[in-house]
Amino acid sequence: MKELVISGNEAIAYGAIRAGCCFFAGYPITPSSEVAEELSLKLPEVGGRFIQMEDEIASLAAVIGASITGKKAMTATSGPGFSLMQEHIGFAAMGEIPCVIVNVQRGGPSTGLPTHPSQGDVMQARWGTHGDHEIIALSPSSSQECYTLIIEAFNLSEEYRTPVIFLTDEVIAHLREKLVLPDSKSINVVTRKKPDVPPENYKPFDTSFGKVPPLADFGSGYKFHITGLTHDETGFPTDDSKKTAVLLKRLQDKIIDNRDKIVRTDNFMLDDAELTIIAYGAVARAAKEAVLAARERGIKLGLFRLITIWPFADKEIAEISKRMKAIIIAEMNMGQLRTTVESAVKGRCNVLTVGRADGEIVTPSNILEKVKEVGIVH
Repeated sequence: MKELVISGNEAIAYGAIRAGCCFFAGYPITPSSEVAEELSLKLPEVGGRFIQMEDEIASLAAVIGASITGKKAMTATSGPGFSLMQEHIGFAAMGEIPCVIVNVQRGGPSTGLPTHPSQGDVMQARWGTHGDHEIIALSPSSSQECYTLIIEAFNLSEEYRTPVIFLTDEVIAHLREKLVLPDSKSINVVTRKKPDVPPENYKPFDTSFGKVPPLADFGSGYKFHITGLTHDETGFPTDDSKKTAVLLKRLQDKIIDNRDKIVRTDNFMLDDAELTIIAYGAVARAAKEAVLAARERGIKLGLFRLITIWPFADKEIAEISKRMKAIIIAEMNMGQLRTTVESAVKGRCNVLTVGRADGEIVTPSNILEKVKEVGIVH
């Protein structure tokens, strides 16, 4: 077991290689650039390939192309670049092409605050590309989780043949702290299912194999069609309404039906709590300090941390809300998750928000000020 002092961005690069990533295409953008810089050095050491592309659109296109040939591939960007990638995220979702997109969030809209943190891309991660689709998005809160969760991102992408969004933020990206590299035997690495039928019998979207069909590698003797159009089991376009309905339902169901396996959360001092903070990423660290400070004052505050942002932890929040006087959502935006949380709570308790979109992290004192509004006194 090896210990390093490392930034979140560097930990992402280390974890990606451990997950089996052997291709990266990207365009430098603050505050994600260190991911690319580290991989430009590390990938050649393991026989991988690094390409700096002309823009973010081309970057994800190259990643998709590499993935189709059987390579685990990723890119890294921030807000403006993530916006440019949306069309190709939709293409990867429709074509069921595994890939990982790291989005180190910064202040926006537009060019915004390039060197300051934000969590303003949460809803964009879910709904950025048009049409009905499901998405998986993870949010780390430490360098350690940048390492372990990026491995999980690759695993989920490979298992469900889907793009996975890795939503971190400038604070976690540049915070340097201890990373314990686990023993390789303790790390689970998933690879996509490959077909066990001869090339002439292969259909890339054959539902007889289940909701996640095996994926052959381009260049391995299997010839098949991939398109962003709705398609049948052969991959060729169709506008048949029945076949379209089957395809889109399966693209949703492969995530929804496995929701309980995908969703990950963490609790801190929730067992006897009367009031809960919901937070993720860097803000979860501030929320934990707020919980400890509130406990010293006799206030039974707890923390429910979202690790998986999408699919959303609605079942877990619904259960927690049954015994809470209020839930406070703390995030570096103007309240993007409030409606989603309220939908899960269904009026069982009050829902409040404490948010900042000024380029500064939500602090423990910001959260404690909001706690005072609830009026719980001991």
